[in-house]
Amino acid sequence: MKRVVLVTGASGGIGSVLCKRFVAEGDTVLALDIDAAALGELTATLGAEHVTPVAVDIGDAAAVQAAVAEAVAVRGPVDVLVANAGGALRPTLATTDAASWQRDINLNLNGTYYVVESVRKSMIERQRGALVLIGSVNGMAALGHPAYSAAKAGLISYTKALAIELGRYGIRANIVCPGTVKTRAWQARVDKHPQVFEDLKKWYPLGDFATPDDIADAVLFLASPQARVITGVALPVDGGLMAGNRPMAEELTLESI
Repeated sequence: MKRVVLVTGASGGIGSVLCKRFVAEGDTVLALDIDAAALGELTATLGAEHVTPVAVDIGDAAAVQAAVAEAVAVRGPVDVLVANAGGALRPTLATTDAASWQRDINLNLNGTYYVVESVRKSMIERQRGALVLIGSVNGMAALGHPAYSAAKAGLISYTKALAIELGRYGIRANIVCPGTVKTRAWQARVDKHPQVFEDLKKWYPLGDFATPDDIADAVLFLASPQARVITGVALPVDGGLMAGNRPMAEELTLESI
């Protein structure tokens, strides 16, 4: 499509697939991540003619503004932002302290705001743009990792604010909320309990989890002209997890569902 697409968290399991898929669409990707070495590998794999690495910590507002401005000066203004960067530190309130709370809020909520701010004015001036944030089902229900979940819930509200305030300028904002996605971010839990994925399947009506490509499918659609009148939407990509709880429903009804 020959757009300029900014992807944050670009070297991660979902981010790297997003970059690959946008390059396959003919787009130029500004690949933003804190890990400069991983960005170098990604750029080498996808080609420097298609990818510009942007090594910056999204928790630093001034640094984000400067780094994105430098990349835009070379590649042109951003048409699509995919705010994918995120992560979770503490699994429970009992293990959460002030420092870990601040870290998760700054990475998942504040960092996304800083990145959006780096492209918002340019999109308004050009009267077009697509913002796709990556949230989580954790922002829709209490599923552990309370600071991360609070930040992702905040992103849903923030997405709706973007949609209603920027719609007049032809800018759309949506958020994709993945459930469990098999990426290396799960490795510590797999090491602790190798059967974790099998144990989790009973909570998913489809009995299966999303892959990074499934998340990319949703993102590419929301970023495309086919979604031209879709804005302000929080889209779970979760195998049906947010639809309801079948094991609980079976216990309530005493019937097999």
